[in-house]
Amino acid sequence: MYEPNVVGDWQEYDEQAGLRVRVHRLEPGEPPRGRDDAAQGLTYFSVRVTVENRGERNVGIHLEDGQVDVRIGPDGESAFLDWRNSQFIEGFDVYPLRRATAVLYAAGPEASLSHVDVQVQLRVDEEWTGRRLWSGGIDVYEGPAAAPAGGVREGLAHQIGVFLQEQAEEGTA
Repeated sequence: MYEPNVVGDWQEYDEQAGLRVRVHRLEPGEPPRGRDDAAQGLTYFSVRVTVENRGERNVGIHLEDGQVDVRIGPDGESAFLDWRNSQFIEGFDVYPLRRATAVLYAAGPEASLSHVDVQVQLRVDEEWTGRRLWSGGIDVYEGPAAAPAGGVREGLAHQIGVFLQEQAEEGTA
């Protein structure tokens, strides 16, 4: 079964040797050129998509409008994407051992930002890669069961530990 990546994970592409992608730095933040009028009443956040070339030849990368989809909340509703403030990768040659990063600004109702899914489909040297999905959230661990302020990895480890502990306790009763 296909499992999504956690925000911050690297995903390697089998069809493009040495190429890997990461969605990271999912955080609240206002766009640099001001808010879009269509996002009135919504909470802005930013996310970065980094492409790294660990191969032996340079590759032409395209990550533009329509190649990134951001969904929020438990029902997977579409987030408002602020294309005017976002910075894409448009026809950039990524040489071996180099990276290129796109910065996207999106917005949604604050209550829905605890669950954010980002789907990316790159175009590499005029060929499309498979779609990849990353899941994360903003302020996911607020409340009485809060995990330490160590980020998604520690919070996920905490959740797994609690689940396993509950399962062990059920088995001993």
